[in-house]
Amino acid sequence: MQGYKAAWEQRDPGMFAALFQADGRYHNTPFQVQRGAAELIEYWKRVQLQEDVHVTYEVLADRDGIGLAHWHVTYQVASEELFQIWAKSTGTNLVSRQPGDPLPRMVLDGILQASLVDGLCAEARIWWHSQPQAK
Repeated sequence: MQGYKAAWEQRDPGMFAALFQADGRYHNTPFQVQRGAAELIEYWKRVQLQEDVHVTYEVLADRDGIGLAHWHVTYQVASEELFQIWAKSTGTNLVSRQPGDPLPRMVLDGILQASLVDGLCAEARIWWHSQPQAK
């Protein structure tokens, strides 16, 4: 989780991919999976559209190479592109914005389950919810 936090706060796709085995898998939703360094890096590039990222976490369980953690992230949406990615992923109506309105600060809250082998992640699954931060 320390590496996950560092990769997210530093917005570094290579650092993120380095947490995984060569064929490591990251399930960012129950229906999507990124496998191997190239896919992990490509997916993680979206964090470069975030600014002022703050990650906190609590490890809930760590036993026999399986870990479970609760994580919480806040960040400033730094591009209209990222806002549209988020809006499409929510499956709900868009945040009401007028042209020229500032982009929102987002709050994400989730759970991460990871399987580790020799200190590297073989498979990680996350479940999360996001919403604009209350003003």
